[in-house]
Amino acid sequence: MKKKTHCRVQTDSDSVPASPRCGHSVAEIKLSFLDNLLCAMGRMPRAATCNDSYTALALTVRDRVLKQGVKTMEVYAEQDVRIVAYLSAEFLPGPHLANNLLNLGLTKNTLQAMEELELNLSVLLEQEEEPGLGNGGLGRLASCYLDSLSTLGIPAVGYGIRYEFGIFDQTIQDGWQVEITDKWLRYGNPWEIVRPEIAYNVKFGGSTQRVTDSQGRDSVHWHPQSVVKGVAYDTPILGYRVGTCNYLRLWKAEAVESFDFAAFNYGDYYRAVESKMHSENITKVLYPNDEAIQGKTLRLQQQFFFVTCSLQDMMRVHTLMKRPMRTFHEKWAIQLNDTHPSLAVAELMRLLVDVHRMAWDHAWEVTRRTFAYTNHTLLPEALERWPIALLGELLPRHLEIIYEINRHFLDEVRLAFPGDEARVARMSLVDESGERSIRMAHLATVGSHCVNGVARLHSELLRETVMHDFYQMWPGKFINITNGVTPRRFLAASNPSLAELISSRIGDGWHCDLYQLRKLEPLADDAEFQQAWRKVKIAAKRDLAGLIEQRTNIVVNPDSLFDILVKRLHEYKRQHLCVLHILTLYLRLKRDPQAKVPARTFIFGGKAAPGYTMAKLIIKLIHSVAEIVNHDPEIAGRLKVVFFPDFNVKNAQHIYPAADLSEQISTAGKEASGTGNMKFAMNGALTIGTLDGANVEIREEVGEENFFLFGLTAPEVAERKAHGYQPYGLYQNNVALKEVLDFISSGALAGGDRSLFRPLVDNLLYKDPYLLLADYQDYVECQERVSKLWDKPQEWTRASILNVARTGKFSSDRSISDYCEHVWHVKPLIVD
Repeated sequence: MKKKTHCRVQTDSDSVPASPRCGHSVAEIKLSFLDNLLCAMGRMPRAATCNDSYTALALTVRDRVLKQGVKTMEVYAEQDVRIVAYLSAEFLPGPHLANNLLNLGLTKNTLQAMEELELNLSVLLEQEEEPGLGNGGLGRLASCYLDSLSTLGIPAVGYGIRYEFGIFDQTIQDGWQVEITDKWLRYGNPWEIVRPEIAYNVKFGGSTQRVTDSQGRDSVHWHPQSVVKGVAYDTPILGYRVGTCNYLRLWKAEAVESFDFAAFNYGDYYRAVESKMHSENITKVLYPNDEAIQGKTLRLQQQFFFVTCSLQDMMRVHTLMKRPMRTFHEKWAIQLNDTHPSLAVAELMRLLVDVHRMAWDHAWEVTRRTFAYTNHTLLPEALERWPIALLGELLPRHLEIIYEINRHFLDEVRLAFPGDEARVARMSLVDESGERSIRMAHLATVGSHCVNGVARLHSELLRETVMHDFYQMWPGKFINITNGVTPRRFLAASNPSLAELISSRIGDGWHCDLYQLRKLEPLADDAEFQQAWRKVKIAAKRDLAGLIEQRTNIVVNPDSLFDILVKRLHEYKRQHLCVLHILTLYLRLKRDPQAKVPARTFIFGGKAAPGYTMAKLIIKLIHSVAEIVNHDPEIAGRLKVVFFPDFNVKNAQHIYPAADLSEQISTAGKEASGTGNMKFAMNGALTIGTLDGANVEIREEVGEENFFLFGLTAPEVAERKAHGYQPYGLYQNNVALKEVLDFISSGALAGGDRSLFRPLVDNLLYKDPYLLLADYQDYVECQERVSKLWDKPQEWTRASILNVARTGKFSSDRSISDYCEHVWHVKPLIVD
């Protein structure tokens, strides 16, 4: 049968018979698809567009997922279980269709069903819009965890925000990043279910009033200036080959009254819909630029909006189950994913004390036993603080509650450390230096029974640095749970050829027990298996090469070493260190065309925050280097440089399988964990990296000999800075480094404009806050070791196989099991 590249349905007749909605056979899938096309889309097959066909297929799969969702909710209602509520301002679920087909075990039957309708399943999968509900690793981690919670049968719900416009789409114009609105909902979202009857009022502004009731009890009434409504939108999250289907519940802001008839009748058409526009702004866009006061206000509104809706929702369920509020902590385990949801601590206190009239001490005990907090960063600028003036204006009652929490807490501190007022000032929830503000990481720590870092090194540094005072006070509160990623999406779904090869040799039990990949170790030296492994890898590289040509018009050689660095643009992630290495090789080849430099394709990807000037300049530098390297006839076939635009989950699923070398080169002590490093290793890439984040544990697991290590350690970085780091001296004393930086400064990459990259070069020469120059020489020498191993295909393939075989620890299933045992104290519940 010839390959199908179209999306139009071909049938013998346009009469569509009634179809079962939950069957798994090829015939039942076809009938259900046609039924949805007709009844849900209002389309006859001959008129269906590609999006019509995708949507009909998505609804067909959703029917089968929802069947399990209803069963799951019935079981939860019948059982007296504790439910995990995962609160995150970001979720990056990625495309749903392929993942749900995999989890249902319907991929092959659906492929056949679409073929019989003369549809191309791959084209339909590419039609799906990716929900852009996060910036990067934080949101992707949250989605991996929801996948594992369902797969492990843990009663859970994810809570977040339904951003109308997600993280921007990235385009490149003349080498510069240009942000385009992410209209991910433009064609609708077939996976979500709106629940208009599940809606809660959210108050902002106004004032508070202390009153005494007839029984002499004091209470506080909050008289808000404005009220908006949060409406629930549910997305089912099905586990892999199990009955459990949990939900991701996202909140959309709406006006309590969306249309003012009085204003309309008066002729004031703008004021008639003004309330609707202002209310809906809260969930309009992911993370507004918060440099201006309007951006800060909107971001604070977003954070409070989703935590109060989520807590009110939990209390509704708690009440429906006829449970008293004093048992709230027994039935709900709430995980705060970073500081963005930390206002939940103050809001739960408000709801318990002001609404449910619980005594303060009892409410605080319930609150502390309910929450746990995951810290994701050691960067001071990423630890949120809210100006007291803004918090008091927007959430006056919560500021009062935070002050009261702080008063009680500082009494504890003084009791534990008498006379140490400097410690009291450091630990206070209120930062009195400069503009007075509330330290949200402190609030989350004080209001939680457990605080975890996300990699062993990160947790150690957390205890030794930013949370050292808290660790000394509560050493038992701090633990480590190393991050993980779901192998279902990032190996089975995104790299089906490799997954099939693995399963053909060791079975498919690794989908739910990634430690079973250890069974591959005896095959690492098997010549036949190595050949099959290389065949799968080269096929993935050819697929990516085709996509690169389609997106960038750059032709790359699949036989070259694919050296890949894809992640959010930030100076500490050091994409520009990789650029310095590219220019080192380029200038070496210009001096000596016979130099032994194996063919390499350097592939970058990632988005820079719109207001992050230096990160955007690094993107421009990458493109400028690509322009000169890719068009130099003396270098043809030796080096290629590509920037893959608009890096997201969907694109990542093409990139990870094709990588030979994974660049994880952040400054030691700056990356909390990283998860891209795990995804690359899981797909057979070798890692070049520093001892930062989860790199430390990946190296331990895969073996030192299968990991290219370079760079200063975290203690060495701290020591260099403490003794007055002088990067200019390194520049003067390293011939190759000086040549590269002088080349950038010369204007050769900018058409003679010596000023374009001057801010970047000057920053490296006179500040170098992330120690690129200190690590440069070791990095270049480590890359030489990479080249030498690449020239030994059997040894490289052996290391690639062992990397995959030893990634069992980095499954999100293991991470969630750790949370269940050490933090949430919940057990699986079987759903048939």
